[in-house]
Amino acid sequence: MANSETPLLDDLEKGPWPSFVKDMKQAAVKKESARALLGQLEQSFVDNIGHWKHGGIVGVKGYGAGVIGRYSDIPDKFPGVEHFHTMRVNMPAGWFYTTKALRAVCDVWDKHGSGLTNFHGATGDIILLGTSTDHLQPCFDDLAEIGFDLGGSGSAMRTPSACVGPARCEWACFDSLNLLRTVTRTFQGQMHRPMFPYKIKIKISACPNDCVASIARADISVIGTWRGNIQIDQTEVLACAKTMNIQTEVVDLCPTKCMSWDGKALTIDDKECNRCMHCINLMPKALRQAKERGATILVGSKAPIVHGALLSSVVIPFMKMDPPYDEFIEFVNKTFEYWDENGKMRERLGELINRLGMGKFLKAVGLKPLPQMIKRPRANPYYFWREGI
Repeated sequence: MANSETPLLDDLEKGPWPSFVKDMKQAAVKKESARALLGQLEQSFVDNIGHWKHGGIVGVKGYGAGVIGRYSDIPDKFPGVEHFHTMRVNMPAGWFYTTKALRAVCDVWDKHGSGLTNFHGATGDIILLGTSTDHLQPCFDDLAEIGFDLGGSGSAMRTPSACVGPARCEWACFDSLNLLRTVTRTFQGQMHRPMFPYKIKIKISACPNDCVASIARADISVIGTWRGNIQIDQTEVLACAKTMNIQTEVVDLCPTKCMSWDGKALTIDDKECNRCMHCINLMPKALRQAKERGATILVGSKAPIVHGALLSSVVIPFMKMDPPYDEFIEFVNKTFEYWDENGKMRERLGELINRLGMGKFLKAVGLKPLPQMIKRPRANPYYFWREGI
């Protein structure tokens, strides 16, 4: 498509950063659907309105999820995007690919779709953007032939995602990739066949740095942690003191003020440590996590849609994360059951807990309440506690 036909899109190609418009124009050389997409997007900028309409359910045999139906509301003007369905493809753990696997996926998509891809979507899936209804099943069959499966969409468990964990990170407290594989295979049915009030996400970070932002986006968050005292190498601490100001850069920035530095030795009151990783990140040779490692389990976060953003709440401070992960799988099953029975339509797990109370959730999943779970002190003195409530 000539630049003169898309003046508003052409403007988005300017500047120092890579432009999605440039990528779309490259695809448009070979694909009519990509050319039509450029035209409809230009029209959307002119009209100040998106030209995708709601309605229409599409999928592949045996699956209720993984395909997002998308239709143009001006198909007469841009017939190439009359159907422009998106396929979510389950990614490998840690997003590790061989070039052979990537080429195979791209070959399938060149055959059946627009050639436009997104590596990766917010949930972590490979996003294949734009195909027609008659190509959905053949595309799925070809993806299965090269070893790929669809991910989750709709009111289903969304595709779990995890950080690269022990594959590339020295701070991993457990094997996040193996846990991801186990969770994905255990809950295939919940991923592919929508059965819940709304979507539910499991995201796994192998250490408190939380590189997949699970604490802000996942209904069930798994965060690597440790139990016991941080290991300190005082010789390396003194070496760090030669290149940085330990007092101002480390001790003063500790959120719980659990550290002290006298110029010769660093001390940590580990009972007050909240595992923020700040000191360990700055002094990786001097400080190491404790030797007993596992994960903290949190529930209830989501991005803002109905009632605004929510962050996860801790429900299990420490859980060992060793295969076959029976304790975690049992917790997830109980959580699914409670939410499925009590959640309203389009109500996320965190919103359900806010509505009915954390106490009822803890009782349903067999957990004991802890003082750390209290959001704020009680303000009403006229409250009478009775055993068994």
